[in-house]
Amino acid sequence: MTSDQADLAIYVHWPYCARICPYCDFNVYKNRTIDAARWTAALTRDLGYWAARSADRRVSSLYFGGGTPSLAPAEVIDGVIAATDRLWGLATEAEITIEANPTDADAARFSDFARAGVNRLSLGVQSLRDASLKFLGRDHDAASARRAIDAALMTFPRATFDLIYALPAQTPDEWAAELGEALAAGVKHLSAYQLTIEPGTAFAAQAARGGLTPIDDDVAADLFELTQNMTRQAGLPAYEISNHAAPAHQSAHNLVYWRQGDYVGVGPGAHGRLTFGGARWATEAARTPEDYLAAVEADGSGTTLVEQLSAEARLVECLAMGLRLAEGVALSPADRETLGGRAARLPQLAADGLVRLESERLTATPAGARVLNALVNAILA
Repeated sequence: MTSDQADLAIYVHWPYCARICPYCDFNVYKNRTIDAARWTAALTRDLGYWAARSADRRVSSLYFGGGTPSLAPAEVIDGVIAATDRLWGLATEAEITIEANPTDADAARFSDFARAGVNRLSLGVQSLRDASLKFLGRDHDAASARRAIDAALMTFPRATFDLIYALPAQTPDEWAAELGEALAAGVKHLSAYQLTIEPGTAFAAQAARGGLTPIDDDVAADLFELTQNMTRQAGLPAYEISNHAAPAHQSAHNLVYWRQGDYVGVGPGAHGRLTFGGARWATEAARTPEDYLAAVEADGSGTTLVEQLSAEARLVECLAMGLRLAEGVALSPADRETLGGRAARLPQLAADGLVRLESERLTATPAGARVLNALVNAILA
């Protein structure tokens, strides 16, 4: 099966949040009055635009991200799921994920999501400690997070939640206790992200004023190693740098990204990657909600950028995304041709303990994974 016949993934970006967290650099906006009919019409029309350009392909994964898509009116979620099935057809075992916050208000809607066809819930827990949640600007407490986790496990066949660690002054003992509690909750998938200070965020402004001091790099490295060890011992080894899962519980949707599969992106600021006739195309939708809605209503799609990726750009994405995976990346003949003389660097990086090169597969070692951005740069420089 060629890449322009393989199953597709669909990403739907819901742009609204109840509040903007100080670490967040996603394309999100404060919640406001929502015209549910207008949003349903826009998203389903945009999906129809892309369905007409990707005929004879099923959808294996549908992901509602954001933002906080659990805040979206139920008719929007219902309408998108129904339109996806009508336009492409959902694979029998299609994964349908929605992101939610662990507030009691969100938890009250879990059964509605399940009835609509959602079979995987991703909870933005971020911490199981009240002080950390306050620091991160979250609008829930640890008790509501625990209740939401329990409700998710009772409602959905698959559930996952996110945690953020390496907070300023966080100690290994503190993180080990919190991570141990998270692993004992019973989920089969867990995402653990180190706190990064992204440009344009409230935390970046706070750090620039001297009001926030990021954790020491050596301590962060220790916490990363601790995370890998604890999750592996709990039966949830890392299959990607920040994502840990029991066998058969990996995120099918995110694996499409990391394995360079094809996906359609709709909603404000959504990105997509599609392969046609041997060429790979990048798409990007209008960024603001107002511009996105206007573009769909005028042109049938919110996409404002369609660009053919060069061989070099494809290689960069292949390495930057594929080396995040424990399985690594298989270098195709085209990849090796594009890499050219730079391939001669790989044996030295292997000797330095940063990569493994077996046949055509390149894998980052645990040491390489800790410095992945620098490793990719070293290969491509």
